Order: sequence, then structure tokens, then C-alpha cells
Amino acid sequence: MNSVDAKRILETALICTPQPVSIRELRTLFDDALGADTIKQLLEQLQQDWTLRGVELVAVASGWRFQSRPQMRPYLDRLHPEKPPRYTRAALETLAIIAYRQPVTRGDIEDIRGVTVNSLIIKQLEDRGWVEVIGHRETVGRPALLATTRQFLDDLGLQSLDQLPTLGDAPVQVSMLDALDAMMDPAAQEPPDEDGAAEAADTHDDGAPPEGAEGGT
Repeated sequence: MNSVDAKRILETALICTPQPVSIRELRTLFDDALGADTIKQLLEQLQQDWTLRGVELVAVASGWRFQSRPQMRPYLDRLHPEKPPRYTRAALETLAIIAYRQPVTRGDIEDIRGVTVNSLIIKQLEDRGWVEVIGHRETVGRPALLATTRQFLDDLGLQSLDQLPTLGDAPVQVSMLDALDAMMDPAAQEPPDEDGAAEAADTHDDGAPPEGAEGGT
């Protein structure tokens, strides 16, 4: 099979698949006749083929996918003018701490933010597929260790945590929040529970900026 036909097959498969596709999965299109290196070279050629178009081929944590370019967002938003609400500041702060300090326990998050963490916020992030329990800390009570998921990276268009924005000179907690908030795509976010429970029930969390964070990624 020549490269033109191979690229056409890859292009079709990626366009018709809503989720990212790994190179291992793409190899099955050719009954493993093409190696991983060859597939990757063809994908990189496809990236070049789409350079001047409104859609781009990108590699994220779970594989490769086509997506609209950021500069197309204002036009696409006209098709869906009613954007879902953004996550609360408390939820974003919690997510930022998990992303930059993982793995962390709920107690770690509370120490950094200076307020108790409502369980509904953690559940909201878990339901969104951005946070998961990866183990337990061997201490009293064996608290769950929280970390971000591949879905989190996929939704932010990243291949790895190393691609998260570098924290600047601003206080770490503010830099964490601003970095994630800037990367969040409102169109890709789901609204909170219809009754606003995740925010309203957060009676111990006034959304104030966290205190006591220390530097480090």
C-alpha cells in the first residue's frame, strides 16, 4: 500500500471517530502491516496537509484526533450561543491543586486552600472524568490519593502533565487557577448539577483564594 492510500485511510478513520485514537489502534486498520513508526510519520504528514485548514490533527494523551483550531472558536460559538456555566472558583481551585500537586489527599487540598472541601466538588470532577482515586496514603485513615486522568489531558489538548502552563511569579495558588482557567474551553465544560448543589452545599467554602500553597509543580 502506498503512503497516499494509507494517509487517506488514517484520515477517514480519525475524522469518523469522536474520541482520540492511539497508534496501536490505528495499526489495526492495516492488520499490523505498518509499524508504529510508519504510522506516526504518516500522521505527521497529515498534520502538514491540514496546516492551512480550520481543523487540525493533534496528539493528546489518549491518541490522535482532529479538532477545530482555536481561532475558529468565535465562529463555532455562533452555532451554540448559549454556553454552559463555568465551574465555580472553588472547583477550579481544587482541580488546579490536584493537577499541579498530584497525588494529593482531600486533607492536602484543604491545607492549601484553607477551607474544607465539599465532597460534591470532588464528585463533580470525578463525574466529569478529570479526577480519579489512584491509591491511598499509608497513614491514619488511609485517605484516598487523587490525581488527574487521561480525559483531563485530552480535554485540555495535552499529551502529558509536563505541558501544563508553567507557574509564574504570582502566588502559586493564583497562578494555578489562572493557568487552568485560561485553558478551559467553555464549550467543552458541563454545567454543574441543575439544582446548583455542588456550589450551594459548599457552606464551608466561600470561594476565597487558597492560602498556604508552596511552589512546585
